[in-house]
Amino acid sequence: MTVWQILTAAMPMLSVFFLLVVLRFPARQAMPLSLLLSALLAYFVWRVPALQLAASMLEGTVIAATIAWIVFGAILLLNVLKMSGAMAVIKDGFATVSPDPRVQLIIIAWLFGSFLEGAAGFGTPAAIVAPLLVTLGFSPLAAVVLALVADSSAVSFGAIGTPVLVGLAQGVPGISVIELQQVALTAIAMDVLVASWLPLIMCVLYTRFFSGQRSWRDGWVMLPFALLSGLAFTLPAYGVAALLGPEFPSVLGALTGLAIVCVAAKHGFLLPNNVVSAPVHNIHPEPLQHAVAPRLWVAWLPYLLVAFLLVMTRLPDLPVKNWLQTINWQWSEILGSDLHVSVAPLYLPGSVFVVCALLACLFVKARAQLLSGALSRSGRMLLPSLIALGTAVPMVRIFLHSHVNLAGLPAMPMALAQWVGQSVTEGWLWLAPWVGALGSFIAGSATFSNLMFGSFQQAMAAQGGLDDNVVLALQMLGANAGNMICVVNVVAAASVVGLNGREGDIIRYTLWPMVFYCAGVAVVANLFFR
Repeated sequence: MTVWQILTAAMPMLSVFFLLVVLRFPARQAMPLSLLLSALLAYFVWRVPALQLAASMLEGTVIAATIAWIVFGAILLLNVLKMSGAMAVIKDGFATVSPDPRVQLIIIAWLFGSFLEGAAGFGTPAAIVAPLLVTLGFSPLAAVVLALVADSSAVSFGAIGTPVLVGLAQGVPGISVIELQQVALTAIAMDVLVASWLPLIMCVLYTRFFSGQRSWRDGWVMLPFALLSGLAFTLPAYGVAALLGPEFPSVLGALTGLAIVCVAAKHGFLLPNNVVSAPVHNIHPEPLQHAVAPRLWVAWLPYLLVAFLLVMTRLPDLPVKNWLQTINWQWSEILGSDLHVSVAPLYLPGSVFVVCALLACLFVKARAQLLSGALSRSGRMLLPSLIALGTAVPMVRIFLHSHVNLAGLPAMPMALAQWVGQSVTEGWLWLAPWVGALGSFIAGSATFSNLMFGSFQQAMAAQGGLDDNVVLALQMLGANAGNMICVVNVVAAASVVGLNGREGDIIRYTLWPMVFYCAGVAVVANLFFR
């Protein structure tokens, strides 16, 4: 490839990083500029036809609308619970388990978030976890950063195994069920050695940058409890993957971890003596719309119902999933291209959130004006993120669909991967996870990353004489890591807690845990899986 072609292929990443992270533009400004620059270079350098560009952007706009619906539903549920006093009750209830924000962070972000990832995936965990953390006293910036870091390891088997059963199964032609199972086991085996340290990293990030003390030591003293919490998820997830396959490791691993860690926290097992105090933040200080606060089990009921419905509507063996997907809007051959998009509105997680928000009004016996106030407030909170989402996703779709061009080039992400792979074959185990992270960063999904790069990773393994299972496992784990810095996830999570405009700050914090994850699995692969 020429220099201009390389720059064109890398432009979606370079422009986003430069505008968001270096220049600190808000996403509502950075993403339209990135879209414009990427589209112009795709047309003039990659020679993507104008019709293909327009179709890709229209497809991206529809996908962005589905993401916005998820964000709106999460915000609506949050506002109903805040205005009814349920969130205050949830906050007080955590004091009975542990008043320590480091423990609360592990339970809510690492374990409850992993359960939500296993049940629904696609940005749902951060949309729920971040506002819960804010309610517990974490700053909005800390809540989003830590929720994104936590939503990583569980992504391997998110949405009832979609990254494996759809991403790898369709991204690697001819791969068998037994081979998929082996790749999944290899990935979770590496994760036991690497991802189990993420709760400690989250604690250190919190105490050094977001707590009142700004101390490294207050994070490191959590090492025994944090490592227990990491292994309480990864080891059961490995057992489930070995016994049941790739559908339920994240769901059952998280539930097992919740049981172990909550009991350990309640009895102070492996916890340090010092308790870190969290400064109190309130992003919506308006008075409550409901005079009588609900009881603790009633306050938690909407979130428990969300978790239950997400699992029930995604199990392939139950008829609910097929029934919800019968109402399906499709747009085939957009503008005469081969692109198509379909939306099953009842199946979207946003619809589950909205239903649970309405039911929450009944649970807390709320007045009608509480719901109308929550709807109005949620709409206002969503508006700033619409521009960012409405331009970020179309830019991603141009990047992914650039294989239709007059220059005879592959799609931009594949061209970048091939360009890197030409000069580095011997040490591919060191680079494989970074390719997976690239896919998630751009596409916004580990499933799409595995779809894009699965066959490429397999080809690189064959070229370098490496084990396919190990390389594909690194692809999976790299895709997990990229989820921490994915622009679409960052924008969505920031929107839920009213942090629009701080997307670059978020990525500056999540970038380093992402680097640790990719580098860690590469080291483990070279030491133990060659």
